[in-house]
Amino acid sequence: MLDFNNKEVQKNILKGNIGLEKESLRITRDGFFAKTKHPFPGNDNIVRDFCENQTEINTSVTSSAREALGELEKHTRYIVETLKKLPEPEYLWPFSNPPYISKESDIPIARYEGEEKEKEVYREYLSERYGRYKMTFSGIHFNYSFSEELLRADYEAKKKRSDEGDASVGDDELPDFKSYKNRFYVSLAGKAQVYNWLIVAITAASPLLDSSYVEKGVLGKDIFNGMGSTRCSELGYWNFFTPILDYRNIEKYVDSITAYIDLGLIHSSAELYYPVRLKPVGKYSLKKLKEEGVGHIELRMIDLNPLTPWGIDLRDVYFIQLFLIYLATMPDIDVGVREQSFAIQNTKNAAHYDLKTVNIITPDNRTMWAADAACEVLLDMKRFYKELMGVDNSETDGTVEADKIGGVNVNNNSGLRISDVIDFQICKFENAENRYAWKIRRQFGGGFVEKGLRLCRELEI
Repeated sequence: MLDFNNKEVQKNILKGNIGLEKESLRITRDGFFAKTKHPFPGNDNIVRDFCENQTEINTSVTSSAREALGELEKHTRYIVETLKKLPEPEYLWPFSNPPYISKESDIPIARYEGEEKEKEVYREYLSERYGRYKMTFSGIHFNYSFSEELLRADYEAKKKRSDEGDASVGDDELPDFKSYKNRFYVSLAGKAQVYNWLIVAITAASPLLDSSYVEKGVLGKDIFNGMGSTRCSELGYWNFFTPILDYRNIEKYVDSITAYIDLGLIHSSAELYYPVRLKPVGKYSLKKLKEEGVGHIELRMIDLNPLTPWGIDLRDVYFIQLFLIYLATMPDIDVGVREQSFAIQNTKNAAHYDLKTVNIITPDNRTMWAADAACEVLLDMKRFYKELMGVDNSETDGTVEADKIGGVNVNNNSGLRISDVIDFQICKFENAENRYAWKIRRQFGGGFVEKGLRLCRELEI
């Protein structure tokens, strides 16, 4: 855990790097999947996911939530403008759930040639195993790395305490900085897995499906299945088994994934449909992760938010960064079979539409309504940041500036106050009408695809 009482740690605690990945479907102007080739060949920031028509924006590494969102806006505008100019103009579908699907063969697998042909072969394998319908879900991945200054400050502080005989600092964590950093991220990944349900609840924005997703050839009827996020629910993007990973160290973490590959349960690490991943710098491979160490953590459970033109609200981007910092300062927790099994079910429960009808099992084994559990965590986050900013816990007027930690200027260019960002999330659970899923069902129900197409036309302008 980060020693947030250390002044050097405090000074750097909001420093980190953010990268966003946003998947979206290209569609025709009558609401069907585009059959054209990927219009952005050679553009490293705009690639394909499973489908030929599923664009994926990869932002560059940025140093703040606002910069990350700015990159997302720039690339989204470019895609929309390019699609307008095609011989048969297309739209960028702004929802996580797909529009009309005539039949499975209308979902075009991404095609590759030459040395990249194996990517197409892999997609054919996924098509056979999971079906193409499920592969049409789109979302956002949040990638975050804590700054080198922050981690080195924490490492040096812990090493000094260890050298002075402080037994609370485990010697196994401090043989060198690389080992410390790996241990830090593995511990964070375990905590993020246990608490990832909160991000699902906060960003759920896909309560509606077109009937063609659940009944072949039946188009234009709305389906509401009781979920706020279909792709994160039990109906969504999961393996055929519940993976249990080993969070004791990076070697065991990698080996626990490799074991599933060796058993033939998954084809590769890319097929591990898990909400949280650890990744190395550069191209992802388990070999590289074990040999070179962790570069960043990836959170994969964020729905596209059609209520914002770029797919995610700035306050949610900044909140997720604050949430990871909060988890990083939390004491290590046991993340064994029991905890991971609960965590996966918590994720699926948090994807429900009404969070006062499903439970969350907390790390201390309490059972709570999901909405109440969310408020409890958020209020503790608010307490934590007030303490970090040197403000008495009794203050509730929300006047704390986000760029002052312990009296030191640590502005991360977000332009937002921490207290306001956390209050924004609390409001979603104090009144369910403030949640995205509830707003979207109200705004786009009674003609989901047709109303979605009208939204596409507005974004085009």
